[in-house]
Amino acid sequence: MFRRFPYLATTGFRPTSPPTPEYNCIAWTADEVDVWWWPDPDFMYFWPAQVPRQETIEAFVQAYQTLGYEKCDNAELEFGYHKIAIYALFRKPTHAAKQLPSGKWSSKLGQNVDIEHDVIEGVCGPEYGSVEVIMRKPV
Repeated sequence: MFRRFPYLATTGFRPTSPPTPEYNCIAWTADEVDVWWWPDPDFMYFWPAQVPRQETIEAFVQAYQTLGYEKCDNAELEFGYHKIAIYALFRKPTHAAKQLPSGKWSSKLGQNVDIEHDVIEGVCGPEYGSVEVIMRKPV
């Protein structure tokens, strides 16, 4: 499974939870562990009601704005703020990660484990693409 994330082997990571289908990376970054977040058109998963159910970066930004996040220009650890990263492949959102108080990052890998990764780029690659947007909200 970790072979899908080539940078993890060289940048460092550790699993922090057992696998579970209860929530995904988007829910994880929204601090939810009992619901799956995704803007599917069939309403099978949770998505903020006022946000378009579209797999676009703008829709994901709007979803996080409902939680108090705003776009920012860097992924550096910033006292007084929680930060998240939205990843995309060909401009289509694929993943989100949240920054930990240590400055490391935490990701939920689909239905698999949560991991702590040393750098934001740890999960970049053919599976999730690259970081497209960084957002922050006051603690």
